[in-house]
Amino acid sequence: MINAVGEPQSLLLLGGTSDIALAIARKYARAGLRVVLAARPSDRRTAAASELSGLGCEVAEVDLDARDHESHAATVEQAFGGGDIDIAVIAFGLLGDPEQAWHDPDMALELAEVNYTAPVHLGVLLGKRMQAQAHGWIVALSSVAGERVRRSNFVYGSTKAGFDGFFLGLGEALRDFGVRVLVVRPGFVKSKMTFGLDEVPLAVTPEQVADAVVDGIKDKRELVWVPGPLRVVMSGLRHVPRPLFRKLPI
Repeated sequence: MINAVGEPQSLLLLGGTSDIALAIARKYARAGLRVVLAARPSDRRTAAASELSGLGCEVAEVDLDARDHESHAATVEQAFGGGDIDIAVIAFGLLGDPEQAWHDPDMALELAEVNYTAPVHLGVLLGKRMQAQAHGWIVALSSVAGERVRRSNFVYGSTKAGFDGFFLGLGEALRDFGVRVLVVRPGFVKSKMTFGLDEVPLAVTPEQVADAVVDGIKDKRELVWVPGPLRVVMSGLRHVPRPLFRKLPI
């Protein structure tokens, strides 16, 4: 369990090669921390495991294929094989090409499965395991893109809207069992996922998102925005009439 000074004893990264997930792991890294990296086998996963081991963590690697739904139960079973999980981070996702996504049915399906269907499936599996252990945190990395879906990336935004709604609801369902869910809504994150895209105002780094996650868990929050001012911006955009909203350069 998370100790009195806010240190978890175990950390599960679903999407263990994500820049944000690894930034979170670095924030918590210390001798004896058990970290489970769940991702596809790759040089990047191997490098991440080596880095965290070098920081004193006890690292296990588990295979995760978001689109192979039949493998998810085994992935979660292996992740919990070493004992209870204090914090599970759902950090995998795809951005895709926003224009191609609404013309290409295969890409649209892939975005829906990776960004929504798989997280829901894994979220239910995680919820069951944490409900049984009667403690733990699920950190769901959402996006401001799901707060109000925009024409410019509406396929991606719609998947994040569903993701966001599911995990907010899961948090309500698990509260009485001692399990908490933190939904994190970053804006533009300067990471490998957005490499090559034009930077936008209020852009943040994976490390800033990781800081918000650590603080959110410490403060027992249910929802955090990164950076904080985005909450005000998106609150205003949420109430803009649709005829005006479609004219905005976003």
